[in-house]
Amino acid sequence: MELNKIFINGNLTADPELRYTSTGTAVCDLRLASNRRYKKGDSLEEETCFVNITAWGRQGETCNQYLKKGSPVLIEGRLQHQTWKDKESGGNRSKHVIVADRVHFMPKAGGENTGEGAPSEESADSLGSGPYPEQSFNDEVPF
Repeated sequence: MELNKIFINGNLTADPELRYTSTGTAVCDLRLASNRRYKKGDSLEEETCFVNITAWGRQGETCNQYLKKGSPVLIEGRLQHQTWKDKESGGNRSKHVIVADRVHFMPKAGGENTGEGAPSEESADSLGSGPYPEQSFNDEVPF
């Protein structure tokens, strides 16, 4: 079985860049920063992953029209490995890009949709000891 599916959320680090192929197909390049917060000992740690996203066709045009630097999004897509020859050095170059199947526009922190959104702050106590916040479960039957 082969599976190449990615879900990632974060905020755009730059305005979308729209271009068109020679056949007229829209291609929109997005740059995303996705933060991971976790508890390490008594402190709250954070790491950021920067990812390049490509949205094609009408979806790319819509991203260019409505998104801007700081916009929060959820991306569903697939990982693609791209290779090319560097024009200056002649060496081989490569990178991984996420090709978007769907781009979900997310609400801003605080409910506003201004492009200034950021993930809401969580206290270290709410994160529990693992990588995910602790959840309480009610084992009772709901009826």
